[in-house]
Amino acid sequence: MERRQALKTLALGVSALSVTSPANLFAADPPASEKPVAATVPSAAAAPTGPFTLPPLGYAFDALEPFLDAQTMQIHHDKHHAAYVNNLNKAVAGREEVAGWTVEQLVRDLTRVPDDIRPIVRNHAGGHANHSLLWTSIKKDGGKQPTGELAKAVDAAFGTFTACVERFNTAAASVFGSGWAWLSADARGRVLVETTPNQDSPLTSGRVLLVGIDVWEHAYYLKFQNRRADYLTVFASVIDWDAVSARYAARGK
Repeated sequence: MERRQALKTLALGVSALSVTSPANLFAADPPASEKPVAATVPSAAAAPTGPFTLPPLGYAFDALEPFLDAQTMQIHHDKHHAAYVNNLNKAVAGREEVAGWTVEQLVRDLTRVPDDIRPIVRNHAGGHANHSLLWTSIKKDGGKQPTGELAKAVDAAFGTFTACVERFNTAAASVFGSGWAWLSADARGRVLVETTPNQDSPLTSGRVLLVGIDVWEHAYYLKFQNRRADYLTVFASVIDWDAVSARYAARGK
């Protein structure tokens, strides 16, 4: 009897440890808004499940403070950009028609992408390409001026660099809903300001991308709410014009 009673007691104890009430489950995991953001070191990208991978941010999430906040940068990179990569990998899985294509090729030659996956590729290859360019176009001590060939091209197109920035910001402010404003270059090297909806890209029209401003709400709403104009003013302070100038100089090479 003592042995049977001991086994019964042990079984009850194990059951108590194995079953956790819903209240305890939720209490153990606080809401996302209450969780601290790992601001100093960007998280590692998940192991790729296809040909495309999430590029590292290249700097800490809080590197652009006080201009762009750490929580927005983390969510923007680790959640939104990662989702574009994951969905793009799913779309091209097993599709020999686009096997080996780079993300730039997918966006540039969108009309050659099979009809049944073209809408998905348009959205998610566009999102992947656009954000990959974005992370390498901003830095803490940005906001200076273009140099070299780009400086000359900007003056030729807009008269002054200040006029260029004003045109760029005006275009970004004019985007209805979600989309991007771009500084791009055409085949003759002329610098253009243009906008695209959603994750569309001037790459599809044969342009060279120089720098883009993401005006989807996920890019700024945590810090700026509905004040897009304030976000655009701040964004101008973090553009890495050295990187943008180098991109212009390397076009066609």
